[in-house]
Amino acid sequence: MEGSVKWFNVRKGFGFISGEDGQDYFVHFSALKKGTFIRENDRVSFEAVETDKGKQAKEVVLLQKGSEIAGGSDKKQSDEEEYSEDEVTEDEVSEDEETSEDEQEVEEEF
Repeated sequence: MEGSVKWFNVRKGFGFISGEDGQDYFVHFSALKKGTFIRENDRVSFEAVETDKGKQAKEVVLLQKGSEIAGGSDKKQSDEEEYSEDEVTEDEVSEDEETSEDEQEVEEEF
């Protein structure tokens, strides 16, 4: 299935993908190939999986960066430059950091 990244929090290591079927899929950084980074509006392909906790994206592959789709971006620094795969690990996903209501809800569910 293909879709686009709704949002992805690099520090927490999770986010959501909007699938071509109109459904939202939870994505964890472990579903990405090592060295792959995703950001809002990136075009991806993935395996849609129904779990006891809801719909999830597995085997996520970056097809096209959102900045390429939109014709470029003026963001000061990309996630790829800010973070490396080695810096974002499951150990660093902290409960102490401030989170939005949506993120807190997701963390409680997963």
